[in-house]
Amino acid sequence: MLSRHVLGLLAFLAPAAAHAQSFSFLSGEWLVTAKGNIAATPKYPGADEMRMTAYPSLGFRRPGEAETFGAPDDPASFALIRSGGLRLGPSLKFVGARKSSDNAELVGLRDVDWTLEAGAFAEYWFSPNFRTRADIRYGFRGHRGVVADLGGDLVAPMGAWTFSAGPRMTLASTGYMSAYFGVTAAEAAAAAPGITAFAAGGGVRSVGLAGAATYRFSPEWAVTGYARWDRLVGDAADSAITRVTGSPNQFTVGTTVAYSFTIRMP
Repeated sequence: MLSRHVLGLLAFLAPAAAHAQSFSFLSGEWLVTAKGNIAATPKYPGADEMRMTAYPSLGFRRPGEAETFGAPDDPASFALIRSGGLRLGPSLKFVGARKSSDNAELVGLRDVDWTLEAGAFAEYWFSPNFRTRADIRYGFRGHRGVVADLGGDLVAPMGAWTFSAGPRMTLASTGYMSAYFGVTAAEAAAAAPGITAFAAGGGVRSVGLAGAATYRFSPEWAVTGYARWDRLVGDAADSAITRVTGSPNQFTVGTTVAYSFTIRMP
C-alpha cells in the first residue's frame, strides 16, 4: 500500500534517471522522515469487516524548511507548484483487490483486481490553520473509473501536539461504482440469498469526517493517531452488496511512527 510520501521519492528518482549526467539538484543536505504505518480499513468498499495493513513511507525536505501538514488519509502526492497558499501536483493511491475467495459473502460476484489510481491534487490554505483539498484520480487495472476526494481540515498546533479534523466527501464515476457496487443478473443468480441485480451509477459515493492527533517527542520522533468515518450514500448505499452483506458505515483507524534524520548528498 502506498502513502502520499512515496510519490515524492519517485519524483526525485525519475529526473535522475532521465538526466544521469547531472545530479546537482540533489546535492546538499536533506531532512528525511521515515514512517511506519499501521491501519485498519474496510476489507473492500461497502464491507462491514476490516483488515489490517502495514506499510512504510518516506518524506523529504531541506533542513530549515517547514514541514507541510498532510492528513493521514491524503493519497500519495508531491507538490510541483507552490505559490502562497496554493499547492498543485500529482496524486497516487493504491486500492487492494476484492476477491470472493477471501470473502464468503461475495460468492458468485466478480472479483475486482487491485487498482492503481493516478491523477492530480489541488490544495489551498485560506489561513495557517485551515486548508481545503481536492484529489481527482483515474483507476487502472481493477476499476476503470474516476474518483474525486474532497475535504477540508482545521489544523491546531498546541505545544508538542498538533490536532486536525474536517469533513470528507467522495464522488465516483459509473466505472468505479459499477465495479464495487453493481450486480449483474447472472451474478445475482449465483450469489448469496438477498443479493439482487443492481445497476450502480456515478455520483456522490460517501460523506464523512476525519481527525488526527500528532505528538512530537523531539525534533526526530513523532507519533500520530487518526480515525475516519465515511457514510455510503446514493447507489453505494442502495446496492445489495452494502445493504445485505455489508454496511454503509465505513471506518478507518491507524497510527504512524515517524523518525527524521539528515543526510548529505554529494
